[in-house]
Amino acid sequence: MKYDILLAGFGGQGILFAGKLLAYCALIDGKELSWLPSYGPEMRGGTCNCSVCISDEPIGSPLVLTPDLLIALNQPSYDKFIGSVRKGGMAFVDSTLVDTTVETPDIQCFYVPATQMETDANLPKAANIILLGKLLKETGMFSDEVIRKGLEKLIPPKRAHLIENNLRAISMGMNV
Repeated sequence: MKYDILLAGFGGQGILFAGKLLAYCALIDGKELSWLPSYGPEMRGGTCNCSVCISDEPIGSPLVLTPDLLIALNQPSYDKFIGSVRKGGMAFVDSTLVDTTVETPDIQCFYVPATQMETDANLPKAANIILLGKLLKETGMFSDEVIRKGLEKLIPPKRAHLIENNLRAISMGMNV
């Protein structure tokens, strides 16, 4: 198994959180991993992306220039990275915030209205995890048990009540 994953959006959309969840899941599952965040100059609203490499073998570089898997949470990120997805790869796109679509036989694109789904389900700031749920479903990367353990490791005890909300968001993504 080897995945080069790029998650991209605006600061405040939970890009780094989703990437860190993938990293914790890989760690729990005994995989090799790297997690490399990249911030724009602004804390909230600026550009943000995160490279995550997960593999059974040692990882040569933490940079993801041609991702196997892309999560794009906004139009600028989609425009910037959709053309870099490796042939045979997959893209998971928040269709609530991304107006354009790319039809190519080289990659599989999943357009999920994640921001609308989070609003309808009263799960604020869950669009990132809804798209991550879709990615996890389509790849079969981790078991439900590993995902739960990853959330329990990532979310501090004083915010443990958020674990169930995140599991609900993952389930929504898996079932869309």
